[in-house]
Amino acid sequence: MADAQPCYWIIVGSPGNFAKTRDLGFSVQGMKSRHKKKAEQMAPGDKLVYYVTGRKAFAAVATVTSRYFESHERIWESQDPKKAAEDYPFRVAIAPDLVLEEAEFVPAEGIARRMAYAQRWPAANWTLAFQGNVHLIPEADYRLIRSEMADRLPATVGASGGSALG
Repeated sequence: MADAQPCYWIIVGSPGNFAKTRDLGFSVQGMKSRHKKKAEQMAPGDKLVYYVTGRKAFAAVATVTSRYFESHERIWESQDPKKAAEDYPFRVAIAPDLVLEEAEFVPAEGIARRMAYAQRWPAANWTLAFQGNVHLIPEADYRLIRSEMADRLPATVGASGGSALG
């Protein structure tokens, strides 16, 4: 289906796991073992928005460049000691679109209150929308998040829609 519309996903991760993805140049993203069906749905052209827990902020956007594959190379770690064996085996190749420096991360609360996806939770409990590793969101929510993130980029970035990886 070459004409398929892209899907839009939120990848939820700890600051440490986000740093590992950044250190890899946003070349690959893994999903927890319980998210195989979501990984199977991902296709080249899909967009990933990164939400960093602890910071409660959006940090990057990447494009999926491959179908999913399985690998057990340990890159990311579960923050739950009971899930220490989790190796995020379902992976996709990615390319960075827009990457913010940590000081520029966009706080999610104000955006979440405007997202259609997050409306299923009470406003006071907006963080529940970002529980779990992978979430499919509507295109309008993706565009809202990306627009807010793009506003944080330095003026020197230009029309390419992304920042330099540092």
